[in-house]
Amino acid sequence: MIIDFHTHIFPDELAPRAVKSLTSRSEYELEPANDGTLSGLIRNMDAWDVDKSVIQPVITKQTQFKTVNDWAASLVSDRIISFGSVFPHSDDFKRDIDYVVSLGLKGLKFHAEYQDFVLDEDKMLRIYDYALSRGLIILQHAGCDLGFPPPYKSSPKQFANVIQAMRGGVFVAAHLGGQSQWDEVEEFLVGGPIYFDTSMGFAFYPHEQFVRILKNHGADKMLFGSDSPWSKAVSEIAHLRGLPISEEDKEAVLGGNARRILGMD
Repeated sequence: MIIDFHTHIFPDELAPRAVKSLTSRSEYELEPANDGTLSGLIRNMDAWDVDKSVIQPVITKQTQFKTVNDWAASLVSDRIISFGSVFPHSDDFKRDIDYVVSLGLKGLKFHAEYQDFVLDEDKMLRIYDYALSRGLIILQHAGCDLGFPPPYKSSPKQFANVIQAMRGGVFVAAHLGGQSQWDEVEEFLVGGPIYFDTSMGFAFYPHEQFVRILKNHGADKMLFGSDSPWSKAVSEIAHLRGLPISEEDKEAVLGGNARRILGMD
């Protein structure tokens, strides 16, 4: 089973504007893999033999909270798993996290740049701790974002501070622990109690460094992700399958680990 742990879609009426806006923010010429809709994602999944995708919504203001999370819950099906989102500057984060749990969503997606917070500030540590205590998985953007200038708000060293402060639970750093910061990932995070996803990666990071990180960190803490529609799952899968790692490790990354932490086994 192949599970794409890191994907994004938008409501049909908003998708054209959202995809155009987000694409234009980047200095790179990104060609979206689909039109940013649920149907577009599922067409890709069918064509590329992806069994399940995990949707990762991000809210950027409190007024979006209920609408986005209710929509995320409505997406869940035999092909789609969804995380929720909370606004980091909410006046009652426990109330909001409890609501996400009540909807049956599997986790929370955070993005320090879009949501304007620093990864390891005390306020965020309290939010992470409560979310993890409620059984939610946390997936956090990590490192460079092509739409924002440096300095970035989620470095590998900051992730190390976060995982040192946490008391268990599943915390995932996207983009192999820190987009374009993989030397620091090796210095501060490899071997620690944190998961990495592979999203938006193989076009950027050196493949030999990926293999070294996987072997030293542990294939059991790696999750396949594409960051769709910003990267094509079919290409990411092909790159992963072509690496000099065991078939057992490939299958764990492509879906086995996600099955375990999502409680599907």
